Amino acid sequence: MLKVEDATRFRRLGILTIVAVYAVILMGGLVRASGAGMGCPDWPTCFGQWVPPLHKSELPFNYQEIYADRGYKNTEFNLIKTWTEYANRLVGVTIGILIFLTAWASRIYLKEDKRVFYLAFSAFLLVCFQGWLGSVVVASNLNPFIITLHMLLALFIVALLIYTITRSQQDFIAQIAFNRLNASVKYVLATAMVCMLLQIAMGAQVRQAVDLIANQHKYIQREYWSDSFPWIFYVHRSFSAVILLLHIYLTIKVYDAIPRGHILFKITQALIILILSAIIAGMSLERLGMPAIAQPIHLLLANLIFGTQFFLFMCLRYADKF
Repeated sequence: MLKVEDATRFRRLGILTIVAVYAVILMGGLVRASGAGMGCPDWPTCFGQWVPPLHKSELPFNYQEIYADRGYKNTEFNLIKTWTEYANRLVGVTIGILIFLTAWASRIYLKEDKRVFYLAFSAFLLVCFQGWLGSVVVASNLNPFIITLHMLLALFIVALLIYTITRSQQDFIAQIAFNRLNASVKYVLATAMVCMLLQIAMGAQVRQAVDLIANQHKYIQREYWSDSFPWIFYVHRSFSAVILLLHIYLTIKVYDAIPRGHILFKITQALIILILSAIIAGMSLERLGMPAIAQPIHLLLANLIFGTQFFLFMCLRYADKF
């Protein structure tokens, strides 16, 4: 019989790992929005060093020629971009350590529920693959498709971790009363999740287009980028209203059936706040001249929305009498 304290420790470690994955999503967004992806033109080292330099004088006098011969033309040391990319890598390494610890800790479920162990170990393998894919991003000289694949894989890893942790706590979740809630809510939530995935996919296409626009403008004159937005941006912008309306309907149903202190009520409130925040961040991209910080925040919020939706869906799945 699994001890409660062991399950609690595993849950806390898993939650910490999920938070770390969201941190790397934010850092990745900052790297992409600031054009710092080639701040370190090699991998796993940065300018040939495990700890990057603080000044150009610490590099060989002909470092630009060296990297040009390796296929990276116009390599220029920039302190902020280099250390932004290096910080992104450090967060990635932290995730690697945490996901290994999570996979190791999941062995306590080998007798109770082997799938928890297999899921945690699969997440560990995917993080290893994600690390390799990060090297491909650098080697491809920031190919937009590879960057987007890198981001979508991070989203999948988050979902896999949420599933793993929720499944490991299913006995506790089963004790939560959801029986006053109409069963149709589960289907509305599933529809909202599908819509959110479509929204993220459209957002990925918008980001690829923005990357091309940013390169054309050399990451300056941001106020003019919106003039070149593709048609998918306007579909993406309008589709946010559909997602908001679905969650307003979901919130109303929960409000009518669930006590205010109930975990489900709090989650639906959090979803509405996240969605409104994501819409505001998205509007700022167009209205405020593409501020660099708004894009990674918008991306992080979109990932948080889907993660929260998925967690809520798993709670409903494991809840008793629902």
